Amino acid sequence: MTCVDIIIVNWNSGQQLRDCVDSIIQFSHSLVHKIIVVDNDSTDGSENALEGLHNVTLIRAGANLGFGKACNLGAAHASSEFLLFLNPDVCLFPESLVKALEYMQMPESAKVGICGVQLVDENGAAGTSAARFPTLSVLTGKTLGLAKLLPSLFPPHFMDSVELNESKLVDQVIGALFLIRKSVFDQCQGFDERFFMYFEEVDLSLRAKQLGYSSYFLSDVTAFHKGGGCSEQVKATCLFYTLRSRVLYAQKHYSALSYALLIVLTAVELPLRLVHSVFRRSWSDTKNALIAYGQLTVYFLWRD
Repeated sequence: MTCVDIIIVNWNSGQQLRDCVDSIIQFSHSLVHKIIVVDNDSTDGSENALEGLHNVTLIRAGANLGFGKACNLGAAHASSEFLLFLNPDVCLFPESLVKALEYMQMPESAKVGICGVQLVDENGAAGTSAARFPTLSVLTGKTLGLAKLLPSLFPPHFMDSVELNESKLVDQVIGALFLIRKSVFDQCQGFDERFFMYFEEVDLSLRAKQLGYSSYFLSDVTAFHKGGGCSEQVKATCLFYTLRSRVLYAQKHYSALSYALLIVLTAVELPLRLVHSVFRRSWSDTKNALIAYGQLTVYFLWRD
């Protein structure tokens, strides 16, 4: 019985997009009502490979809406009990979706609103699949390197394979494969579209938790995730959006004092990045950091 709609946001994903959709069709077609692909004005023609595919709805946004807004646009065309937000660099395995749906439909999982699985690379090694909420202590530990020295005081943001050696409740699962009840998504009014990219699934997970719905990680269910981060051409842009979204998240969820401390931490991070890049003789990292922080400064000066 079909009970899930899959939403994929595409922006110049190349062959990965078709591989992702092919894996859905090959392994999960009987579970999927619709595959909804929102193309954020790609210029590489990757979306054209989906033309004419059965059960695929292609929405051409006509502009780069950002991830959260594009996800909301795709979700507006969905009607199933569950929504699966999937990155185009993810491929499903035969049991990826069926086992996750089986778990979510168990009576004891009624208050689990969001579910994720173990993401693995091409060698089968576990990748980043779940994380803690980015509290001030978590971000301080990550920025200043204290998470390695004093993990009890500054817990690491991303949970490693040792922590995720069994299925458990987590603060959040990674947005690359993000299965959520449509009822919960609707109660949260979808993704906050102020997050152009990054932190949008973190924010949604926190708001779902505030409504009484938890996130659950399945350690014995896997899916392939290429990952790898931004290409060299857009690293500065990615860093800018990471920093901006972090500030937006703190402004939305932190106390006034914690928000002010986060701004100080963000300012301190720039010289740390520059020193690190000089030590590594990575002039491109130096350039990207300066560009990103310049864009962030402009954002602070001109935002409402």
